[in-house]
Amino acid sequence: MPADVVETVRWGHTGLTAVVEIHPDRPVSLRELSAGAPPADPARTSQPLVEVLVPGEGRARASQRLSDTAVGCRLRYTGSEQSSANGWHELRIRLRDEASGLDAEVTMRSPDGVPAVQARVRVTNSGEHPVPLLAVTSFAAAFPTGRVSDLDLLYADSEWLGESRWASRPLADHVPDLDLREHGQHGKGTFALTSQGTWSSGRHVPMGGLTDRSAGRTWLWQIEHNGPWRWETGERLDGAYVALSGPTDLDHQWNELLAPGESFTTVPVAIAVSAKGVEDAAAALTAYRRALVRPHPDRVTLPLVFNDYMNTLMGDPTTAKLLPLIDAAAAAGAQVFCVDAGWYDDGGDWWDSVGEWLPSQTRFPHGLEEVLARIASHGMTPGLWLEPEVIGVRSPMADKLPDAAFLQRGGVRLAEHGRHHLDLRHPAAVAHLDQVVDRLVEELGVGYFKLDYNINPGAGTDVDATSVGGGLLAHNRAHLAWLESVLDRHPHLVLENCGSGAMRMDYAMLSRLQLQSTSDQQDFLRYPPIAVAAPLSMLPEQAANWAYPQPGMTAEEIAFTMCTGVLGRLYLSGDLPRMTPERLALVEEGVRLHKSLRADLLRATPCWPLGLPGWDDPWLALGLRTDEATHLAIWRRPGAGDTTVLHLPHLAGRDLAAEIAYPAAADGWACSWNPSTAELTVNATVPAPSARILHLRPFSS
Repeated sequence: MPADVVETVRWGHTGLTAVVEIHPDRPVSLRELSAGAPPADPARTSQPLVEVLVPGEGRARASQRLSDTAVGCRLRYTGSEQSSANGWHELRIRLRDEASGLDAEVTMRSPDGVPAVQARVRVTNSGEHPVPLLAVTSFAAAFPTGRVSDLDLLYADSEWLGESRWASRPLADHVPDLDLREHGQHGKGTFALTSQGTWSSGRHVPMGGLTDRSAGRTWLWQIEHNGPWRWETGERLDGAYVALSGPTDLDHQWNELLAPGESFTTVPVAIAVSAKGVEDAAAALTAYRRALVRPHPDRVTLPLVFNDYMNTLMGDPTTAKLLPLIDAAAAAGAQVFCVDAGWYDDGGDWWDSVGEWLPSQTRFPHGLEEVLARIASHGMTPGLWLEPEVIGVRSPMADKLPDAAFLQRGGVRLAEHGRHHLDLRHPAAVAHLDQVVDRLVEELGVGYFKLDYNINPGAGTDVDATSVGGGLLAHNRAHLAWLESVLDRHPHLVLENCGSGAMRMDYAMLSRLQLQSTSDQQDFLRYPPIAVAAPLSMLPEQAANWAYPQPGMTAEEIAFTMCTGVLGRLYLSGDLPRMTPERLALVEEGVRLHKSLRADLLRATPCWPLGLPGWDDPWLALGLRTDEATHLAIWRRPGAGDTTVLHLPHLAGRDLAAEIAYPAAADGWACSWNPSTAELTVNATVPAPSARILHLRPFSS
């Protein structure tokens, strides 16, 4: 240990070790964050534990990074507390900068036995003058390795129809070796990803990771915010660093003016750690997410949802179209039936007139009640599509609500794609949405809402805010509070997170809502890479992957699309009433298999036997691991060869039975297991597209 260390604060539990190092003449730093045993060469770093950017001083060294801010470099330790309650361990570290009068409190929380930590920072102005904040990190630390050249960077591009496109690249491809030690200075460049507006995953999933490809040490992180964020990594003299934050002035027009005595708290972030590589870190993050999510009856039963939209009614529901579809969905095994977009439309051009959320009288001659009663008569939960945060520019509600109930710039209501955006800081906006939800639940018996979100208001609002980004952050937090109030009033109501597919896929939302539609992708051949990547971005049991079998599909095509849903939260659609009995039997078989796997889904961790999926990969595979079995979904797309080899190192040395579980009666696929190499060789002779679900289990004694 360096001679100038005054003390260390050690914290953790059986699954996690954290060591904070305290110095008299340099910033407090996180020396160690590891799973179980510490690394052999823990970081020796001067990377400040907290970075705070203020306009009067900026950075200690010229750059545009969130590393070495002037305030961050001056923050010094003033105390700490440790506690544990309700299965969570907590550490609070208090810091102070005498020059600016700013205090910072770092809070780290971790579920017992799980190698992951949630972090956030509260900054308080304890001085005599107002202080503008331009950026505050939620987490900042050195990665525990000394060589940037040994590191791989993980990140995921994401957009409408092409969500969760994960990639692993050498960090050196983005952060070149500049021989910093020869120059005696930290670097100025960085690799940074950001989001824009309220589509938190509209460009990138709010996650990232670093892994040491030789030693296996890995960090995976997620930013738990339903609005703007930034994460960055780069090189310092003492190695790589990571800084995670919510909105910043540089990226999002955010600043916060702290008057004396006022505080600001950052958005939460989480970091999962492993000494064994990416899949082990993904398992840690999966366990953390399960500890994080709000308890709900849906999390125990995982009811199967049929939605009438995708490749089926496509936003044009009527009583005549819905009744036979409801009957067929119930016969196939659905437990929730969601009537998607259009149920409120009388005129046929509903996009810019939404906002009252009153059932159409032309689409449902005997009322929407007739349709919902038909759903309930089958024992299914009635569901409706809803886009609560928007008011169409032609909606009657646009005139009934005051201007202050909407996000604004320069006194003008924001409008995007024919919609205004509610500001949920305003009581009139909240009262309107409460009235809508309570009416639909209490009067119509709705038990499920598909909450869509199809516009992005941009940087934010300048009403009652120091900055437009500050106004947006306050709205983001008010939105989360509204969701919690809805679930408090209606504890059995199921809320699906959907935002133009998965454009707002973050754990601010998913810690509260029950499932996530993973895409709007209508091409069944393009959906598998989204489904394979989804369990890295969210819990497997929250990943609502669409399966939309159609009457014109071959048996292999139906199996292909059903496999896309079976190892997630199967989200069923399709024109079932027009199917032949043989094709419908394939759908029903897939539903039965999915239901039989739900108990495993709630405790499984993901693995990727062919690596993280590429968008155009001809073979794709996803595994879900439990102690007793590994379930595999394997897709062969057009252009693929006959054979692929899956790598399953967690099963090395074990004698296993490989069973094709779906479709059970189909032929044309064969597989063989080699325990010494932990490889499963799969051969398919039927033409692509083709897919199968396999179970790998030990031979019965």
